[in-house]
Amino acid sequence: MQLISEITKANSRIRPYIHHTLLLQSDALTAMCGGKVYLKLENEQYTGSFKARGSLNKILSLSDAERERGLVTASTGNHAQGFARACSIAGANGIIFLPKTAAPSKVDALKYYDVNLQFYGDDSLTTELYAKQYAKDENKVWVSPYDDLQIIAGQGTIGMELLQDLEHIDRVYITVGGGGLISGIASYLKHHKPDIKIIGCQPAHSPEMSLSVEAGEIVDYPEALPTLSDGSAGGIEPGAMTFPICQELVDEFVLISEDQIKEAIKLAAHKHHKIIEGAAGVAVAALMNQRKEARGRTSVIIICGANIGLDLFKSII
Repeated sequence: MQLISEITKANSRIRPYIHHTLLLQSDALTAMCGGKVYLKLENEQYTGSFKARGSLNKILSLSDAERERGLVTASTGNHAQGFARACSIAGANGIIFLPKTAAPSKVDALKYYDVNLQFYGDDSLTTELYAKQYAKDENKVWVSPYDDLQIIAGQGTIGMELLQDLEHIDRVYITVGGGGLISGIASYLKHHKPDIKIIGCQPAHSPEMSLSVEAGEIVDYPEALPTLSDGSAGGIEPGAMTFPICQELVDEFVLISEDQIKEAIKLAAHKHHKIIEGAAGVAVAALMNQRKEARGRTSVIIICGANIGLDLFKSII
């Protein structure tokens, strides 16, 4: 399978520049559900998010000529930080398009990097489609937040680390936005251990992937509602390669309310002294909702990021 080979190549390519993040057993969640629960702490990755992996793999895989043309991406924040860091490592010039609604804390974090910030649109899909067309018109290289083999392969290196660190896994909880993270991890895990159950976790206010899988085609959620899981919010690009992967490999989807996201963020802070963002809270809450299913089993929650505004974090905890 091509993707498995690309994940192996990605691991060699990006390993000098990323953390092999800690897999922490959660005593609180283990006691709560009666099965072993581990947290994969991508919130402690460079830039505070798993996104450091995929964007770095993509940019390092490009030729010198491609990097000299200039790179363009679109993001609500986490992919933008990973992209900006990757441009710095590779010595490439980058332009980042963000929606006007991007979280101020994530925008501020980009000011430490030498990248050109542009704002367009009020939601991630609108911004993404505009930026992609801009890259085409200006003959620059488009770096997708999720719909790219090298992006997915970079995120898939998390799956490699899981199998290195844990002999047996029954269930993995992964927050889903565009699907790059779950596509990479699920592809690697299912290839090596097909019996592992992959649980896709989404905020009820932005369930585009679960709705699309249910419908058998990519669909738009009829109304855009605000969510604490801003890192996973927004629509899916038409024709996205992540969609058929999710159709094939995600065993079930769990939808999470905003109050449940808040409770998960509070649990991580009070029980583990960890700052996690809303998207990570979605996956924690999904496990909390499935205590019966997790009983007697070994579960892993992907803590996908830590990038939450401190004022918002304080108001939640």
